[in-house]
Amino acid sequence: MTRAPEAHDADFRTFAVSRWSPLLRTAYLLTGNHHDAEDLTQSALVKAYARWDRVTQAADPDAYVWRIMINAHRDRVRRLRVPEWLTTRFPEQTVRDRVDNVLARGVLTAALQRLPPRQRAAVVLRYVEDRTETEVAALLGVRVGTVRSRSARGLEKLRADPAVLDLREPENGQEVTFRGGAEERAGVR
Repeated sequence: MTRAPEAHDADFRTFAVSRWSPLLRTAYLLTGNHHDAEDLTQSALVKAYARWDRVTQAADPDAYVWRIMINAHRDRVRRLRVPEWLTTRFPEQTVRDRVDNVLARGVLTAALQRLPPRQRAAVVLRYVEDRTETEVAALLGVRVGTVRSRSARGLEKLRADPAVLDLREPENGQEVTFRGGAEERAGVR
């Protein structure tokens, strides 16, 4: 005997609302990602809705829907699997370790925070954002000469900062380079 569509929909809606959180929690534990968990929960509920008559006749409807979700996850993982290709060459290329650059960036960021706000703004806009003195003057609402003096004083304080002095490499005395702005975005090193 088939039930009325309205009763069918209302019964399913009540089930879906009451089970959403536990299903989502389980889906998150399966996928490890909140967005994928929501997708998995929704697809399980869609499949349960399509088979709602069988779900309600099952001994344990919750277990039936959980099984639908687990099977959907298994199918999803199978589709995502990438085949392995055996080869004699390694596709990976060696990449230079950038730990020193990350450490230098952290030291310089902290040193910039110790500058007075106006000098920091001038240095950041001029050297990190790689803007012209005219652009910086327009952005800060000051004259070009003011930008030059604030930048010079800011750079002088940065060079005198003990943490920045430690950025010199001991074996050859060269400074660790720190570039930002347009040069970094363009890939210039």
